[in-house]
Amino acid sequence: MNRTTEKGVEILFFCSAFISALLTLALFGFMLMLGLPLFAEGRFFSILTQPWAPHLGQFGIHPMIAGTLAISLLSMVFAFPLSLGCAILITVTSKGWVSRLLRKAVEMMTGIPTVIYGFVGIFLLVPLVREFFDAGSGMCVLTASLMLTLLVSPTMILFFCDSFERVPVAYGTAVLAVGGSEMQRFLHVTLPHSWPGILIGFTLSLGRALGDTLIALMIAGNAVQAPGSLLDSARTLTAHIALVFAADFESLEFKAIFACGIVLYLLTTLLVMAVRLLSGRKERWTR
Repeated sequence: MNRTTEKGVEILFFCSAFISALLTLALFGFMLMLGLPLFAEGRFFSILTQPWAPHLGQFGIHPMIAGTLAISLLSMVFAFPLSLGCAILITVTSKGWVSRLLRKAVEMMTGIPTVIYGFVGIFLLVPLVREFFDAGSGMCVLTASLMLTLLVSPTMILFFCDSFERVPVAYGTAVLAVGGSEMQRFLHVTLPHSWPGILIGFTLSLGRALGDTLIALMIAGNAVQAPGSLLDSARTLTAHIALVFAADFESLEFKAIFACGIVLYLLTTLLVMAVRLLSGRKERWTR
C-alpha cells in the first residue's frame, strides 16, 4: 500500500469518525430542542422527581427512571457471572469441536429477534415466577431482568471470548512450562490481561439493557410506580416513550418523553465516560 492510499484511508476513517460524532451530537441537540419548552417553563427538573399522575396534572418520570435502573442493573448482576462462566467454558475448559459448537450456539443467539425473547418470557418465564413465588402477576422487575439477562449475555460472552483469545499465547505457555494448570494460566495471565475487552463487553451490554424496549414493554408489567421489591411491576423509560408517543403533541404528557430521552442519553454518556476514566487509570497503574 503506497503513501497516497494510506493517506486516503486515514482521511476516510477520520471522516467516518467525525460524521458519527456529529450525528450523536445532533441527536442530543434534537432532543434538547424539542424538550426546550420544559426548560423554558422551569419544569424539567421537577419532571425528574415527580410521580406520573395525569389526573393531578403531574407528568414526572421518576418511577420510570427507578424502573429502568432496577431492571437493567439487576440484569447485569445476573448476566456478568453467567457470561464470564460461559466464556471460560468456551475458551478454557472446552477444546476442539465442543468449544466451536458452544461458540456457534452463542453467536446464533445474538441473531434472535428481541420479540421472540419477549414471547418466551410471557408464556414460560412469567408463569414460572408467578407460581414459584406465589405472589403478583409474574410480570415484574425480576422477570424482566431474567429475560434481559438472556438477551444481553450472548454479546457479553463473545466480547469476553475475544478478549481472552487476544492475550499472547507466549504468556500462557510460560505458565504451563513451569507446571501451572490451565485454570492457573487463566486466573494469573489471561484474566488480568483481558480486562479491556471485559470492560467493553460489560459496557455495551449495560447500554443495551438500558436501551431495550420490548422486553420491559412485554413482561415488566408497565406499572407507573417506583418498584419496592423484585416482584413489583415497573415501567422503563424506553417503554414509557413507546406508550406515550401517541399523545397530543402539544401536551405536557408528550413533552415529558423528551425528558426520558435526555435522561437515557445522559446515562449512557456517563457510563461511557466512567469506563474511559477507569481504563485510563488502569493503564497508569499497570505501567
